[in-house]
Amino acid sequence: MDQFKIIQIQKSIYSSNDEAAEKVRSDMKETNTFLLNLMSSPGSGKTTTLLQTIKLLKHKFRLCVLEADIDSDVDAKKIAAAGVKTIQLHTGGMCHLDAKLTKQGLDEVGTEDIDIAVLENVGNLVCPASFDTGAVKNAMILSVPEGDDKPLKYPKMFKMCDALIVNKIDTISVFDFDMDALKERVLKLNPNIKIFPISAKTGEGVEAWAAWLAEMADETIKG
Repeated sequence: MDQFKIIQIQKSIYSSNDEAAEKVRSDMKETNTFLLNLMSSPGSGKTTTLLQTIKLLKHKFRLCVLEADIDSDVDAKKIAAAGVKTIQLHTGGMCHLDAKLTKQGLDEVGTEDIDIAVLENVGNLVCPASFDTGAVKNAMILSVPEGDDKPLKYPKMFKMCDALIVNKIDTISVFDFDMDALKERVLKLNPNIKIFPISAKTGEGVEAWAAWLAEMADETIKG
C-alpha cells in the first residue's frame, strides 16, 4: 500500500486578513489615530461602558465609534446622542469583523480628525478572537453574571486581549462570582493583561480603565 502524502501548511489561512490588518495599522499610523477593538458577549455592557468612557475622554480626545451588529442601529443611536462621531456596520449575518470590513468602516467615517477610534465588535467570544482587525490594542468585557469560568471556556479571547474589563461589579453579591479566581485564571493565560473591575451603571472603576486607554492612545498619537 502506498504511503499517504503529508503536506505541511506553512501559510496561515488567515494570511489575507493579516495583510489587510497591517494595511489598517499603516493607515491609522499616518493619521495618528489609535484604534481599539472592543469585544464581549452580548449583554455584557459594551455600549454602556463606552458611554461612560466617552464622558471621561471626549474633552481630551476626538473620538469616533464603529458599531458592528448583525442588524439594528440601536447602539449607534445611543453613541451618536453622546456627541461622538458614529457609524453603523452591519455584518450581514457574520459573527465578527475582519480587517477588510474594519477598513471599509474607517474609510467611510474618516480618521483624519480622529484621535481614538473604537470598534465595538459583534457580541461573541469565539469568532472575533480569530480575526485581526488592525487595531493597536484589543480589549474585552466580561460581565459578572457570565461567571468567573469564562477564561476556561474561551481561552483564545483572553490570550489575545491587552485589557479585560470586568463589568457589573455592583451585582457581584447576587451571583456566585469569584474575582480572585477569575484573575488567577486570566493571568495564567495572559500574564501581561490589564484587569479593570468596573460598574458601567454606577461609574465605579471606569476612571482607571479610561486612564489606561488614554495612556495607550497618547503613545500612538505622539508617536
